[in-house]
Amino acid sequence: MSFVQSSFLAFFALVVVAYWGLGRLGSGRRGVVLQNAWLLLASAVFYGWVHPWFLLLLWGSTLLDYGVAQGMVRWPQARGRLLLLSLAGNLGLLATFKYLGFFTANVVAVLDALGLQHGVGVVELFLPVGISFYTFQTMGYSIDVYRGRVEPERDLLNYALYVGLFCQLVAGPVERAGDLLPQVRNPRRFELERLRSGLGLAVWGAVKKLCIADTIAPFVDRAFAVEHPSLLLLLTGGVAFSLQILADFSGYTDIARGTARMLGFELRANFLHPYLAANPRELWRRWHVSFSTWIRDYLYIPMGGSRGPWWRVTAVTAATMLLAGLWHGASWNFVAWGAFHAALLVGHRAWRRLVPGAASWPGWTRVPAVVAMYLTGCVGWLLFRQRELDVVGRAIAEPAGSEPGHQAVVAVALLGVTALCAAPLVLALIAQRTIGDRLAASPWRLPLQTTGLAVAVVAIWFFARESGNDFIYFQF
Repeated sequence: MSFVQSSFLAFFALVVVAYWGLGRLGSGRRGVVLQNAWLLLASAVFYGWVHPWFLLLLWGSTLLDYGVAQGMVRWPQARGRLLLLSLAGNLGLLATFKYLGFFTANVVAVLDALGLQHGVGVVELFLPVGISFYTFQTMGYSIDVYRGRVEPERDLLNYALYVGLFCQLVAGPVERAGDLLPQVRNPRRFELERLRSGLGLAVWGAVKKLCIADTIAPFVDRAFAVEHPSLLLLLTGGVAFSLQILADFSGYTDIARGTARMLGFELRANFLHPYLAANPRELWRRWHVSFSTWIRDYLYIPMGGSRGPWWRVTAVTAATMLLAGLWHGASWNFVAWGAFHAALLVGHRAWRRLVPGAASWPGWTRVPAVVAMYLTGCVGWLLFRQRELDVVGRAIAEPAGSEPGHQAVVAVALLGVTALCAAPLVLALIAQRTIGDRLAASPWRLPLQTTGLAVAVVAIWFFARESGNDFIYFQF
């Protein structure tokens, strides 16, 4: 089930009404148990709506890390081996369902290139939605227990809901046990303001997805479907895709956070206006924050982080970003995207060492830095979107492409469509920065919010299509 299907509206309405009704049937611990059991059942229906067998993998990962954490308490001398069991189990799931086809395809390609006879076939497995997210969440829990940062959760119901809460199960945010588990354990109280706030956030997320991302998606698809594109058309496609993926993924996150808030949970913010970043390091502090902090805390820092000589820091950065790129998909273009961002981070670190006074430059210099970082990031999005790297290589070698005059007109038109689709995000940001605080204390707040909500619902009704695109990050 998807957040933007009409069936989800009926599903969520039933979940909310029954959830808060169950909370009134019992006080304290009894009410929490009833609510958690109901949410776990609802989450199973949500996740297994189309493919019920997905639940076997989800519950397998859940039971594995629940058992590992309990084992670390019972057999502290075996904590290291138990952690290896968690890593092997979760990474084994990812390797099998996400990367086995990629690995076998490349083995076959190498054997064919060498002219060797072989009986190796390409293995293609169906990728379960959300597997990259919940395996990282369960692994993070086991690592935190191993490090002594969180206490193991004894109640299996609480832990299963922490992993499988439908609001953030499929595409994050990747929640930390120290943040979400206490909310799962403790009683939640119905608050009208949180319900109103959550509804507004969820509707705004739906606007981003249905009115912006899905509107520009066909134009992006056509730009990248050109057989021999010019370099200009590819770069313009990268700009358009930068808007599509931001609206799509941040829209999902807003719906996830909004629905969770209506149920009494607060999920972490995942996007902090990433295209306002002035350098690569800042970009990764603003984009997909729950994932970027995960790879920082559980991958980059354990491998050495920023400690040691420059060559070691460079190697750790490169390894981290290559793995981050591969996490997004089993394809060489994602590896290239990770290598691109590794080069940006390494180059930025070298720039800071060569020009130590750059941080004290006048404030106006941030504007060209933001523009430069955004356009550079769009080159990365081009690599992310274009699966066939030979198309990019051919465009670099032959920049004019086929029908250069026609493609130039298409590129200009695509930029115009991108600007129009970006307008709601830009206006919302300006409003937030200029009148957001004053509006919060204004008597006009509720009437304006209600009017805005009504306008958003009409826009969603106008733009929504039953045959619309899935969220982009469902494929990861």
